[in-house]
Amino acid sequence: MWTIRRVASTGSTNADVTAAARAGAAEGLVLVADHQQTGRGRLDRTWDTPAGQAVAMSFLLRPTGVPLERWPWLPLLVGVAAVEALEGAAGARAVLKWPNDVLVSGRKLAGILVERVDGDDGAEAGPAAVVGVGINLTQDHDALEPGATSLQLAVGRAVPRDVVVAEFGERLSRRYNAWRQAQGDPSDFLAAAYRRSCDTLGRHVRAELPNGGEVVGQAVSIDDAGRLVIDTGQTTTAVGAGDIVHLRPRRDARHQGPPVSGC
Repeated sequence: MWTIRRVASTGSTNADVTAAARAGAAEGLVLVADHQQTGRGRLDRTWDTPAGQAVAMSFLLRPTGVPLERWPWLPLLVGVAAVEALEGAAGARAVLKWPNDVLVSGRKLAGILVERVDGDDGAEAGPAAVVGVGINLTQDHDALEPGATSLQLAVGRAVPRDVVVAEFGERLSRRYNAWRQAQGDPSDFLAAAYRRSCDTLGRHVRAELPNGGEVVGQAVSIDDAGRLVIDTGQTTTAVGAGDIVHLRPRRDARHQGPPVSGC
């Protein structure tokens, strides 16, 4: 379903695909760059991928038929597809820190940003989603920020960029098509897959909220809107956006206990 364009370098693959979406581009457009200079991550952080050492890619989706209230599940779906792709392409044992940071051995390997895009006035294509993914491929420790890793460090060998891109595209296509056919309902397949991949559930966490506040407690479940539910000991709070800090190692017994909403 993908129409792939490749460039050596760009400012931001998400910005380029967003512009194409607003101009009415069809679903399935993919832009892949070996070097991204001014990419943007969650909470407006910059994402700069080194030339030749990482890959940045953005996918244009138009999930017509999916109610907008179910679109928050799309970033979680992309996270599941990334975990599956890294396993398939390289044998990497990746997990997710809510909502969709991709970790290997506690270090960040990939980042994901999903943005809703509305068309220009008069455009008939309707709203779109731009899925941006940045994956560290071959950096060594000296080239990485603290707490990050690369695929080569994780699996002990270089994995061809094209193999990673093709595997991610395949996994995303499968997950997205099934979700769209279910009109965005995650209960039959997606919620359970996300729960299996999410290393945040069962942990004691601190959620640092965009407004400067924080919520501290046990991450106990994912609600129907894809939000992380935290039990503070006095109340439960559903967090829809923010940075999650894992404060203690996950307790397996607790991880197995709380159900994910909709499963």
